[in-house]
Amino acid sequence: MQMDELERLLRSVERSVFRLETLNAYNAPGETELFGAFIAGHPLPRRHPDTDPWLRMVADSVSASRHWSRVHLLDRPLSDYLRFELLGYHGNVAAGEEVWIAERPATPSRLAELTHDFWLLDETQAIVVDYDESGRRVAMEPATDTSLFIDQRDLALASATPLAEYLPTVLEELRRSW
Repeated sequence: MQMDELERLLRSVERSVFRLETLNAYNAPGETELFGAFIAGHPLPRRHPDTDPWLRMVADSVSASRHWSRVHLLDRPLSDYLRFELLGYHGNVAAGEEVWIAERPATPSRLAELTHDFWLLDETQAIVVDYDESGRRVAMEPATDTSLFIDQRDLALASATPLAEYLPTVLEELRRSW
């Protein structure tokens, strides 16, 4: 499945979109320049539905009473990419998406079961996203049974903190980015 097909599916949801992210770094071609500027100490440009087509799609969907949420499962200390992404999530929130953060605990827990990124659409479709070692997306494939992904979503959400509550806990690490 290509990104344009995923976007078509996302535009057709009737009730909800959920995204689970499990990597500490992604290597998305559209972010390479922006991430490089961030690493060089430049401030991030404002992400908002008025300036970003993806966020406009999310905002329009939320305005049509569809619920969007995501959980990013991460490790501490934060990678450079995670500091970049946590700051960038403000655009997602501005579009109406609920963003949650769950830290992998130092001791084994059920969160260790969450190892694959996925999208869950209306609880009737799941799209598994596979990445290579560098965090570059290599495949997106529909899954046949959504019950596993519903359970994983519920586990992730039960272990997560809303972004607005999480950010103060990592403020010192984020300050290094400003």
